[in-house]
Amino acid sequence: MPAWRLREDGIEIAVRVTPRAARDSFAAGTEEHFAARLTAPPVDGAANAALVALAARSFGVSRRAVTLISGDTARLKRLTIEGESPALAQIAASHYGSAA
Repeated sequence: MPAWRLREDGIEIAVRVTPRAARDSFAAGTEEHFAARLTAPPVDGAANAALVALAARSFGVSRRAVTLISGDTARLKRLTIEGESPALAQIAASHYGSAA
């Protein structure tokens, strides 16, 4: 699967997380996933909560619109982001420097 795919109610993204980074960042990764660097440690869900907040900021939606659907304890995670699918896909593509 590519790093993101359209859904009826938004998009689904794949993210590879690196916890305990020097600063939070969300950027293009490989064709299969985005790359998220988080200052939070992977303890007691702190990194997952930080990822949800970072994805919400990156896509301009509320935290409530972002849901972790898989990868709770893994580095590779899947998130859904609710909203207008074309607009969210355009934001996703902008991280990669190309059009959707």
